[in-house]
Amino acid sequence: MSRMHSSRKGKSSSKKPFVTESPKWVTLGKDEIESLVIKLATEGNSSAMIGLILRDQHGVPNVRLATGSSIMQIMKKGKITVEIPEDLSALLKRVTALNAYLKDNPKDLHNKRGLQLIESKIRRLEKYYKRKGLLPQDWKYTLEGAELELSR
Repeated sequence: MSRMHSSRKGKSSSKKPFVTESPKWVTLGKDEIESLVIKLATEGNSSAMIGLILRDQHGVPNVRLATGSSIMQIMKKGKITVEIPEDLSALLKRVTALNAYLKDNPKDLHNKRGLQLIESKIRRLEKYYKRKGLLPQDWKYTLEGAELELSR
């Protein structure tokens, strides 16, 4: 598999160990973990942040192994929805910060190219999430819309 925006190949990265069951030293039960996930989600934490909190403060290394379902599935079961998927909102934050930088530094061509690459990732994700039904069909990416979306 090749990289998205470069001509190089490679798939070197860290991989989780292949484990099929939760470790014996995890003290929390399935119901306790699910209630913690729902509590943390109602406080406004993202699913990645919920995973970090459970790992660092409660000693749950993997929610899927401990409960049999992912954090997003637990949130759906608790009827907690997210307006914009987490990866798309992270890209929107990056594009607004980069656009603010480019207003001050308009001749920075390398970062202009980076802005174009981030916007193409956003458009690709937009098509995917519309197809999957996680974004409304009338949602459209614009730079001003991204700034408004993040200000809420």
